[in-house]
Amino acid sequence: MNTTKLQKIVVDALEDIKGHDIEVFNTSKLTPLFDRVIIACGDSNRQVKSLARNVQDKVREAGGEVISSEGEENGEWVLVDLGDIVVHVMQPTIRAYYNLEELWSGKGPARARKATTKE
Repeated sequence: MNTTKLQKIVVDALEDIKGHDIEVFNTSKLTPLFDRVIIACGDSNRQVKSLARNVQDKVREAGGEVISSEGEENGEWVLVDLGDIVVHVMQPTIRAYYNLEELWSGKGPARARKATTKE
């Protein structure tokens, strides 16, 4: 399955169960391991688990493969590895703490940018 189709399936699956703050990062120029990182929030352990499960179910229904899933035990942060796409479903406080957007935006950490900027 091509990455664009897989991305649409993932985003639709997240929206189906009211996932919010969904962001998609094209990481094809940052790492050879995967092409996209998708990050979304759920407001409770139960919702985070349901979002991750729905992503897996919808991908399988479409004929895609789920490589693995981590973090379903506690539901604060569930990672779903789909090969070309890695999905992070997180509670807002966990998402704010780890700030994956900064990592996958391709700009590098804010502290590193400031250190290399000449004033």
